[in-house]
Amino acid sequence: MTTVFTVRDLVLTFGDRPVLNGIDLEIPAGQVTAIIGPNGCGKSTLLRSLSRLGPAVEGEVLLEDTPIAQIPHRVFARHVALLPQAPIAPEQLTVIDLVSRGRDPHRRWYDQWSRVDEDLVLDALERTGLRDLANHPLQTLSGGQRQRAWIALALAQRTPVLLLDEPTTYLDIAHQLEVLDTVRRLHSEGVTVVMVLHDLSLAARYADHIVAMRDGRVVATGAVESVINRDVVRRVFDVECTILADPNTGRPVVVPHSAV
Repeated sequence: MTTVFTVRDLVLTFGDRPVLNGIDLEIPAGQVTAIIGPNGCGKSTLLRSLSRLGPAVEGEVLLEDTPIAQIPHRVFARHVALLPQAPIAPEQLTVIDLVSRGRDPHRRWYDQWSRVDEDLVLDALERTGLRDLANHPLQTLSGGQRQRAWIALALAQRTPVLLLDEPTTYLDIAHQLEVLDTVRRLHSEGVTVVMVLHDLSLAARYADHIVAMRDGRVVATGAVESVINRDVVRRVFDVECTILADPNTGRPVVVPHSAV
């Protein structure tokens, strides 16, 4: 298995409170990885650490074979794009204006906008199904469309790795599927995706690889079927459940019963 990120004995604290407690982890290249776990377990902190936004107290994170702390910021931004939780844009900003910001890591302040930049922005809009909404203000879009606009911004960076922190938060089920279908489509085009998700059945449906966390530690990691099972759900969430097979995909579906 080729890895895109290698995490070695990563420790991170907020004040005196440990958030990540000696994380050892490999994130596979060319797959969709979902990080799951209860609230406050360190999922988003781990994702931010992969994006260089969470300075380690101990340990390190490698992008392929290079410690991310040694990679210049602009170079790193050409390899890894991050969509944080609930991103905010100025009022009246149009979709195409937002997506155009994705070209910033590739341009110095004195570079003029080029035909290559234009083509890549239009391609990002096309790949996320937003070409017809390019000139619409973000505030006029539905929740799913806004999330796809932010994903298009990340795509315009033209990075091989995309990090998504809870991309389906605050969305109804139709818009959740809309966003996650976009994620799978990007994966089919060669993008490695790492995302934090709360819904276990959606994680099982859309991911290839699962990282299950609790109390700042990795409890289980691996292929979907090896992680989404009754034992892991009990250990991670303190919940008893039944695991069914999705009749359409064969993927696990989690039916919770009660708290342990």
